[in-house]
Amino acid sequence: MRLDDLISIIPFKQKQGEGNPSLTSIENDHRKVNSGSLFICIKGYTVDGHDLAPEAVKNGAVAIVSEKPLDVDVPVVIVKSTAKVMAQVADQFYGHPTQKLNLIGITGTNGKTTISHLIEKLFKDINQVTGLIGTMYTKIGNETFETKNTTPDSLTLQKTFHSMTEKGVETAVMEVSSHALEMGRVFGCDYDIAVFSNLTQDHLDYHGTMENYRYAKGLLFARMGNAYRDGKPKYAILNADDEASIMYERATAANVVTYGIHQAADVKAENIRITAQGSSFTLITPAEKVEVSLPLIGKFNIYNCLAAIAVGLVSNIPLQQIIQSLKEIKGVSGRFERVYGGQDFTVLVDYSHTPDSLENALKTVNEFAEKKVYAIVGCGGDRDKTKRPLMAQVACEYSTNPIFTSDNPRSEDPESILDDMTNGVLGKDYKRITDRREAIYEAIKQAEPKDVILIAGKGHEDYQIIGKEVIHFDDREVAMEAIKEKLNSQQKEERV
Repeated sequence: MRLDDLISIIPFKQKQGEGNPSLTSIENDHRKVNSGSLFICIKGYTVDGHDLAPEAVKNGAVAIVSEKPLDVDVPVVIVKSTAKVMAQVADQFYGHPTQKLNLIGITGTNGKTTISHLIEKLFKDINQVTGLIGTMYTKIGNETFETKNTTPDSLTLQKTFHSMTEKGVETAVMEVSSHALEMGRVFGCDYDIAVFSNLTQDHLDYHGTMENYRYAKGLLFARMGNAYRDGKPKYAILNADDEASIMYERATAANVVTYGIHQAADVKAENIRITAQGSSFTLITPAEKVEVSLPLIGKFNIYNCLAAIAVGLVSNIPLQQIIQSLKEIKGVSGRFERVYGGQDFTVLVDYSHTPDSLENALKTVNEFAEKKVYAIVGCGGDRDKTKRPLMAQVACEYSTNPIFTSDNPRSEDPESILDDMTNGVLGKDYKRITDRREAIYEAIKQAEPKDVILIAGKGHEDYQIIGKEVIHFDDREVAMEAIKEKLNSQQKEERV
């Protein structure tokens, strides 16, 4: 594609310099530029791509998109916002890939990863080739790739969707973060189905207020478009039990389908029973009422399943097929994941890193716990400080043995983070163990038969960020090491 053809879609642009070069790729990282690339200057938090334009030209860039004139010897296209233009030209360059896909986006504070995996399984089980983009990784068919952000930037997204279409993907499922919606990373994405899980406190370090955070999530539904196309209706799947859904229903022109437990909903669960082995409930839909038993534990997972069921139903997947697929789910990595090494107590690792998700996890534990409940909880550094005392309060209220420790302290002093947490529970009983490994070992060392240990906050993550250093750390690995050490010690004592 030639430059003038690509930029023909951009209004009110200026062009500095002559030439209409043929383009081989679009890049926003000067290090990835090669011969024939169009380089887009993006202002980041620490680096301004405009300063790197000369370097990009040296690396082979034949044209630049910028927000100001530049001293380079290749054509420069000057626009108001390079971030918005990047989404436009990426969508154009890659042939509008999301228009060729059944694209499903999930937003909300908690549950995005689990819901996306549940939905992916529904479509795989009807023999569709699927793609998935989220917190844990990107998948194209059966290939898995590492991701840096829950929702990548618009250029990376369009490249990924293009790869999906080339590899035969029919349905793509993705997590859509509030940051991505606010920053315009998903500009150009043509969603067919948008799902809302819930809204609770998180990311206030970025959004400032809950009102701003709620508004950012709502952009997914407002941007689904106003047109109605024959044969391809759009759907907004909303949680009837969350008040934010009222705003999102008003914001969207799409068909609205609701799910829930407490309020009236199109897809509803009643008569809920939860055990350490799974959950069961009566599923009520407009067409029928059926009994459902699933291996996923907890009320929050019932919400996740209801969202997936709603997506399946509007996608014309038979209800019995949907239920069969969900029955086969083994769980999602780091989401209420059991660590078992032969011990007589329960160890669970969960990604719960907000007050609401931690409360949900501990309430679920309390439904089947027979004795003590240990909650190992930390809070990330350089993130929303206001939730730290709330996390500590939840741990103290819903566990018998709270242990406060480090999560990813990043540039903050771990002790200062723990001070913020413990200031919210003055006079309460808890342990404070700064070293996360030591905290996990302590809980497992003290655990007795039928106790439950919840290791919260990091879930699937296999690293810890301390300062600028990223070290390997996996809660599941550390817990298994501690379990084995305890069992070996007990066996030695029995032999004496």
